[in-house]
Amino acid sequence: MPDRRSFWPAALDRAVAAHEEQMVRIRRHLHAYPEPSGEELQTTRYLAEELAGAGLEVRTGPGDRGLIADLNADAETPRLALRADIDALRITDAKTTPYASRVSGIMHACGHDAHAAVVAGAVLALAAAARAGELPWGVAVRAIFQPAEETNQGALAMIGAGALRGVGAILGVHADPSRPAGTIGVRPGIVTADCDEVQIEITGRGGHASRPHEPLDPIAAAAQLITSLYLFIPRAIDSQDPAVVTIGQIHGGENYNVIPDRVELRGTMRTLGAVVRSRATDHIRQLARGLAQVSGARIDVRFLAGPPSVFNDPALTELLATVAADLLGLAHVHPIARPSMGGEDFAHYLAHVPGSMFRLGCAPAGAPAGAAPPLHSPRFDVDERALPLGAKVLARAAVAWADPARHYHPATITPAEATRP
Repeated sequence: MPDRRSFWPAALDRAVAAHEEQMVRIRRHLHAYPEPSGEELQTTRYLAEELAGAGLEVRTGPGDRGLIADLNADAETPRLALRADIDALRITDAKTTPYASRVSGIMHACGHDAHAAVVAGAVLALAAAARAGELPWGVAVRAIFQPAEETNQGALAMIGAGALRGVGAILGVHADPSRPAGTIGVRPGIVTADCDEVQIEITGRGGHASRPHEPLDPIAAAAQLITSLYLFIPRAIDSQDPAVVTIGQIHGGENYNVIPDRVELRGTMRTLGAVVRSRATDHIRQLARGLAQVSGARIDVRFLAGPPSVFNDPALTELLATVAADLLGLAHVHPIARPSMGGEDFAHYLAHVPGSMFRLGCAPAGAPAGAAPPLHSPRFDVDERALPLGAKVLARAAVAWADPARHYHPATITPAEATRP
């Protein structure tokens, strides 16, 4: 009789392949019927139905949004969590595919539909392999399908609901249209930026547009402040320490020929490291104070903390790289050269347990580099051949992590001590 300790990867790959059509169906359904952050009720119900009957213990998150599915729920040993996010963005889908969004102004432009399909495929394959007696040892896994990633609320809500209770480590996946399908990207240490929302209220004095010398124009002050932020923040920070400030919303005025009383600006600040974050925050306040003195307008600045940096545990990242190299070949496992300035609320889980997130290439294989529509584009799509590959990486990693002969320990360095290029 073959030793299942030697042949389990092939058996697990077959189990994933048996669920490939289901994974594609899940992804296309979620893409066609997206729900934005805070409204993921039907998405949750749909995923619960897809996981029903697989021998998983399934429960919903707070407000019936989000899902937790346990394999080997009664196991006393720590379990590995596999995390996916399920919310969509308020973007109008510009694709003409059969599975294009049927919900006006809402689409999965960040790959969350693919993340859910990949994690579902991994946990379903693990459950099938366990039932068939094809796993080499006991494997306890928890799939977390969280809502509201885009608003930085979902991970915190799921953690509060006990999603990490009994969990020893966590793995995540993120679609990456800059990489071809059939490849993954890995990086130990800092992977994403600290994110803060910036809210600025500029109060002036309204009046007639034909007599700008009489009122106190907050729109003129807003324009000058935005220009100052874009010009002087990069000059105040060491060029080797990235800091990105972007204003994404401007609200002011109701009439084209009236100078309004106030203008509101909302934007984002992305930094790597506490020192840079503090310096950028102080400089934004300094610019606002200076412009207020010059213009006479009142300028109030608020910062709302978003997700912190994702810090990938080195040992878990090495585990992902090892199983992926065995599956895909070493040439298809790419190091991520430097951190992204994007944000990811996967970081909140990492405040409690070690974890690692890898990038799943999803651009059509053979397409020119950079040709695929990027994340948050109205034409974003994924090469669905990436789905079973992502599921195999996660499923193999779950079994390898549970190997009683191997031990994966949390990092011995902290995010603050990590070096960056």
